[in-house]
Amino acid sequence: MNLLCTVMGCLPFDWAQYTFMQHALLAVLLITPLLALLGCLIVNNQMAFFSEALGHSALTGLAIGTLLGLQAPVFAVVAFAVLLAVSMSLMRRHSAVPPDTAIALVMAFVVALGVVLLSRGGGFAKYSSYLIGDILTITRGELFGLAALLGVVLLLWGILFNALFFVSLNRSLAASRGFPVRWLEPLFAVIVAVVVAISIPWVGLLVINSMLILPAATARNLAWNTRSYVVGALVISLLSGILGLICSYYWDTATGATIVLWASGFFALSLLFRR
Repeated sequence: MNLLCTVMGCLPFDWAQYTFMQHALLAVLLITPLLALLGCLIVNNQMAFFSEALGHSALTGLAIGTLLGLQAPVFAVVAFAVLLAVSMSLMRRHSAVPPDTAIALVMAFVVALGVVLLSRGGGFAKYSSYLIGDILTITRGELFGLAALLGVVLLLWGILFNALFFVSLNRSLAASRGFPVRWLEPLFAVIVAVVVAISIPWVGLLVINSMLILPAATARNLAWNTRSYVVGALVISLLSGILGLICSYYWDTATGATIVLWASGFFALSLLFRR
């Protein structure tokens, strides 16, 4: 943290002197690569709608946590997101209806249930901040938690990336080569659910999916192999996060949405140079 303060003190930005901005910058440096790594596989697996449903399920998780009287409703959000991820993963595999239709039906019910439960007694207004998030409120302890989460995801990434990427390219061929497709897909769904649920208080459920998808989609337009795809997504996500944080400070706008605007701009530029 002292090193970060020294580096930021050399930057030509007056916000570098504020502790909450230092915490916010650290959070951006932790969250954006986390979302970029997962986004690469989400785009390859055509799971954009799936991750969108997970983000919106936070409403119901909040409602359940509130009804249970939990001091930290984020635990209920994570638990409910994991349950929903496993359920939707099984539905995608076994349901007779198309996967996107099954997910849409589940999301419609979950969102409606969350709004109904939170609206009782004015609870919805109390937790409406989860819609847009506020990365400026992140604490030192939460930063350590994010760092631990990033470490776990990087470990799983190193162990499972080849298998997950192969499954995303051709599920049947991966199964014929001996990859455990039946548990790889639910495991990846659970990882996405945990990351999305934990990130929502600072990113916002309205834009969390955009931060997952846009850097990966941009990198896919420009990449010539898998390595450039992943590295490109990481770079674009980090650039969008840092520029979005700086601009949100001077424009007095929501940080998550401002980051998404930058990521959208990079995607638009990538269309001009698409390989």
